Amino acid sequence: MPRFSVIVPCFKVQGFLRECLDSLLSQSYADFEVIAVDDRSPDGCGAILDEYAARDERVRVLHLPENVGLGRARNAGLPHAGGDYLFFLDSDDTLTPGALRAMADRLAGSADPDVLVFDYARTYWWGGTRRNALAHILAEAEAGSGAGNGNGNGNGGGTDGTFTAAERPEILDLLMVVWNKVYRRDFVESNGFAFPPGYYEDTPWTFPVMLSAERIAVLDRICLNYRQRRQGNILSTTSRKHFDIHDQYERVFAFVDSRPELAGWRPYLHRKMGEHCLDILAKPDRLPPSDKKEFFRRTAEMFRSRRPDGEPVPAELRVLEHGYAAYRARRQAERARRELARRRTLVRRAAGARAQRAVDGVRARRPIDPQLVVYSAFSHRGVLGDPGAVYRKALEIAPQLRGVWVVRDEETAAGLPEGVEHVLLDSPAYRRVTARAGFFVNNVNWPGALAKRPGSVHIHTHQGTPLKYMAADLLNRPGARYGVDVPQMLRRADRWDHSLVANRHSELVWERAYPCHFASARTGSPRNDVLVGADPGAGAAVRARLGIPAGHTVVLYAPTRREYVRGGHVDRIDLARFAAGLGEGHTLVVRLHPSLATGHARGMGLADLHRRGVLVDATDEPHVEDVMLASDVLVTDYSALMFDYANLDRPIVVHADDWEAYTASRGTYFDITAEAPGHVSRSFGELARLLASGSWRDEDSTRLRAAFRARFCAYDDGHAAERVVRRLLLGEEFPDVAAAKVPAPGAAHEELAST
Repeated sequence: MPRFSVIVPCFKVQGFLRECLDSLLSQSYADFEVIAVDDRSPDGCGAILDEYAARDERVRVLHLPENVGLGRARNAGLPHAGGDYLFFLDSDDTLTPGALRAMADRLAGSADPDVLVFDYARTYWWGGTRRNALAHILAEAEAGSGAGNGNGNGNGGGTDGTFTAAERPEILDLLMVVWNKVYRRDFVESNGFAFPPGYYEDTPWTFPVMLSAERIAVLDRICLNYRQRRQGNILSTTSRKHFDIHDQYERVFAFVDSRPELAGWRPYLHRKMGEHCLDILAKPDRLPPSDKKEFFRRTAEMFRSRRPDGEPVPAELRVLEHGYAAYRARRQAERARRELARRRTLVRRAAGARAQRAVDGVRARRPIDPQLVVYSAFSHRGVLGDPGAVYRKALEIAPQLRGVWVVRDEETAAGLPEGVEHVLLDSPAYRRVTARAGFFVNNVNWPGALAKRPGSVHIHTHQGTPLKYMAADLLNRPGARYGVDVPQMLRRADRWDHSLVANRHSELVWERAYPCHFASARTGSPRNDVLVGADPGAGAAVRARLGIPAGHTVVLYAPTRREYVRGGHVDRIDLARFAAGLGEGHTLVVRLHPSLATGHARGMGLADLHRRGVLVDATDEPHVEDVMLASDVLVTDYSALMFDYANLDRPIVVHADDWEAYTASRGTYFDITAEAPGHVSRSFGELARLLASGSWRDEDSTRLRAAFRARFCAYDDGHAAERVVRRLLLGEEFPDVAAAKVPAPGAAHEELAST
């Protein structure tokens, strides 16, 4: 008996069906069967299904003699299902890598619940991806029910991490669909659950299932990509079939009426029905205009007939008691209010802009304060990176300087270290300090509205040594520069006075990529001071904070983003398999690129693996230097982190399985696979063998790293922050980097010219 029976109904999806089946049949977890239902599809779906069934014995195909619709096509597959759990997968959607393994692990960890609810992401025809907006409900339910650790917390739910809808009713706020859950087959069969015909067939399935389930578990992981077609799904089409919603809710109410123990849900369902129907009515592309009045009337009749005795009507639904004319009047009033609010906003903005220009003009006549230094890092995210290192060193050796940080919001401000003076971006305080500051230190360009006053000094620290093309070099890479306004970027870079560099390569690249009038400052990278000469025990405290067992070999995996896919994230490695392959005595630490930290990449299994103790997710660690210190070896692809990590003189492995695609889309200044800081792997198998054999730290690795360090760590001597403070902020003399560390200028020029 397989663990999962995956029922895949198919109708006119030949363009997407192969991708769906491939995502399913390539899962690392193989204990499942596929019951594919050809709903008399007029295109090539049937032939495609037969092709897959011929080459994979897990696939069985049912060819229906007539088209019956989505719900009844699913029903047709039910009698053929023999798995422990039922999973209804729509044939234009896809599973994410490792999804079935994550589901199986979660089911086992929660002692086979009736229903498991997992997360999904919407994937758009133009390549964009957006995670379920209510994903926090899953995270809170998983944490609140003690999921994965066997500990309840008194917030409702069992000790195995399960709960009922009554204990966590917010679970019903999730999208009312069938495909974001798996269902214990015995539970479904014993309750006789089935899909009705018509539109909105998920509604009379999902409500009865969720209200009847005695044990619900959740998995806070994106397991499914929900395809958003360019022309929308069937529920976005204009049709009288939307009237089916009334019959579907009648089925829900009939089910509740048949189960006295569910009577308490009637007020909730009554409100949900009203909200759902009004939402359909409000959509401009659902109903023909001539049918809207009838739809409203039928909704109002049902709303009155199903209203529980003594239950007040929510204010937003009272319009259902006042007739269609009142509804139309309310909608017109809402549109009028929105338009009025929009016009008022425009007027306020215009008036505010005029007033602000007047104030800025007055402030621009006040003298510059040579002791005031304004800092920002990573788009105003806090005391981080090179600016953070300069700020800390200035506190130590130049306390007469007043350092003020620009932060993006109150939440960021709350996370600042105690005693850090700060202003919010675009606030009056921000305008006051930026109008008078003598120095500006940032690793990202300042907003365009910030005008550089004569006499002020802008110090740009960058964010590391560049491997991939930057700024003006992106002009011949249309895919990589998508959404990047290069001319505006260069106009802002015109404000720079000093550009910090850690090596001759960076110096040449920045002067080419940013054809502006700054001076390159051979200071080294201030944030790398803590890495230079760090002893092996320097990361012990960080390891303890991350929960890494003493004595473990720590493998840091730090992939960068990809420009050849929307969203920047590609699952290059099965992280669970990677972690398991390292063996006993090893810990895998993963740190995503900062641009992916708040996207759907975290939901693709990383957060789940972290919670289960399979690996450590260090993406949110504020100081990447701490994470590097805590590790023994770096595995990366093309991340600039490798240039910083080389200062530790610890092994580096470059995993370059998509090097050709990456360099073709983004462009790179040199071939990292030919001039690598250590061994290079071209496939996951090669990477696994490198780490298992121990060759990642052999003599070849040491030799390659030495050459890499000589080239790219030339100006990092542990005194970069002090050099910036004394030379650029205080105007003092300070010794250059040791001459022996600096490569010959001629060789460096030849190097860049060759690219």
